Amino acid sequence: MIQNNSASGDQVSGGPIATESDGGGPMFSRAASASAWPGGLGGLEGSALLISTDNGGDADDATMVTCAAGVPEVAAVITAAEIGGERARFTRHQLDLLGRGDEPVITGQDLGNRKYWVMSGVTPSGVSAQPVDVVGAVRAICAQSAGPVRWLGCGPMTELAAVLRAQPDLVDRLVITQMGGAINYRDPDKAEHNFRLDPDAARYVLAHARYLTLVVSDVTFTDEIALYPGHPILIRLAAPTAPAWAALLAEHFDRWEAATGYTSKMHDPLALTVALGLGFVRVARRPITVGEDGRMRIDHSEGRSVLVSTGANYPHFVAWLSQRLTSWSPAAMSAVPAPAPGE
Repeated sequence: MIQNNSASGDQVSGGPIATESDGGGPMFSRAASASAWPGGLGGLEGSALLISTDNGGDADDATMVTCAAGVPEVAAVITAAEIGGERARFTRHQLDLLGRGDEPVITGQDLGNRKYWVMSGVTPSGVSAQPVDVVGAVRAICAQSAGPVRWLGCGPMTELAAVLRAQPDLVDRLVITQMGGAINYRDPDKAEHNFRLDPDAARYVLAHARYLTLVVSDVTFTDEIALYPGHPILIRLAAPTAPAWAALLAEHFDRWEAATGYTSKMHDPLALTVALGLGFVRVARRPITVGEDGRMRIDHSEGRSVLVSTGANYPHFVAWLSQRLTSWSPAAMSAVPAPAPGE
């Protein structure tokens, strides 16, 4: 998403532009944006993409990793809220099955949270521990890239905050899409999960990041993007003829529901589409503050103006997701169905 320095509420994106209609609901345009990033960074097409994820909990993370495997610009996957390095090992195993053995996995920090980890015992013993120097890896990737570098956060922002603290000059180059936060969270007594796990990191990123889009759970927490038992996508993933990566993903969904009783809503794959500029999500500027407990609110007197998701074209997103997960072909997985204006 292209974030300008204007204080207006206009919706802008890198690639497809998402706008508000005059009264008929959200209108999604596929026209390419000619806008440049502030500071002369230029466009984002072809720029490196770094992904941070607490993979191995809710199956939406593993689904996002699967969808991103067909994106050649992904330069590394960094794990968040680690379980003694097991999230990184699982991610390495998943990417190997997806044919992305070239994609580095970097082990993030362990925050001591064990509540959402359902893939114990799945990763083969031969998969080794993954490197742990997140800051060094990000610094190296940015040094090899001439322009902006995209960052997709699908977990707590611990690693991103550490990078910005250690390398403050990267605030002018990191174009951040973060899944998390909520303006009206379903439990008003606590913060959204990703912000709740590390409120200090969330507060630091909000205060220092220059190009930031928040994909809030107000938009992603909906049954319209849930994959439930019997869903056509899950049936296809579990088919006897499905490849090994699909069987692993199908098992992930089964384990998540068995452990929690919840269906998996596709928060993180929807956030991925924002980082890729696919135009399924509508955004607007909002003045945001984050409290010490991680709760987020609109504050017109002290809030930082950032882009925040306000709606999404769920049917077209689900069509894209289905194509990515059931094509079995990396080439076919790169295709994107075009949303029709006015839907």
